[in-house]
Amino acid sequence: MGPRRERHVRRLLHVEPLREGLPRGRRRRRAPHRRRRQRAVSRRAAPAPCASRGGGVVTGMFVTIDGPGGVGKSTLTAAVVAELRAACVTAHATREPSDTALGRLARQGTDDYRGMAMACLIAADRYQHLEDEIRPAVARGDVVVCDRYVASSLVLQVMDGVGRDLVWELNRHADMPDLAVILNARDDVIEKRLTERGAHSRYEREFGSSQRECAAFREAARFLMAAGVHVVQFDVTTEGPERIARDIVAAIRNRG
Repeated sequence: MGPRRERHVRRLLHVEPLREGLPRGRRRRRAPHRRRRQRAVSRRAAPAPCASRGGGVVTGMFVTIDGPGGVGKSTLTAAVVAELRAACVTAHATREPSDTALGRLARQGTDDYRGMAMACLIAADRYQHLEDEIRPAVARGDVVVCDRYVASSLVLQVMDGVGRDLVWELNRHADMPDLAVILNARDDVIEKRLTERGAHSRYEREFGSSQRECAAFREAARFLMAAGVHVVQFDVTTEGPERIARDIVAAIRNRG
């Protein structure tokens, strides 16, 4: 074998082991662009797991939150929805009167419409709200959390001069919630909150309204329970919204 042929054979014998595996202590060099791509992929953060809160999977529920003006319904609705979403539950927040044209008419018309006219307007908005938003969301598996529902009608429309039985007759064909949350607090605490934030409607501007509302919501809770609605009540006089929200989510899981 000539010298050139021999060198060629030795070169082939040296390359072959590299194809089968690198000798110890040596590293195969990669193209710079491949190394950069590999580092970029390794830095990509993995999706954060949902918080484990215990309990079973909750889907397709309708939850309502009612209580006197100034008790903190809107704040608590947002806190409950946030707590549910943190636990990987698909939650949908809504309110009544709704944000439709009919709902805005009721929300902004408390000085223009009273008594039976307002009771019918609220009930009409409720049935439309159920058909357009609440039922579809529950059907797709969401937990719907609604700020105000039938309990508020049993208080505000009765305070407005409509008999309770008539208010119930207007609303008894509406879907009852899987869980009705009714908040309450000492009336002096609510009066202070209303003074600080300002009244949102004529109901809240009336003298002594907080005391009447607090008593009326306790009666509404008893009425709904007698009608077969699952009601839970919370006193929010001293507890913050985060603690109450966790308790409400626990009640939702128990119902689910």
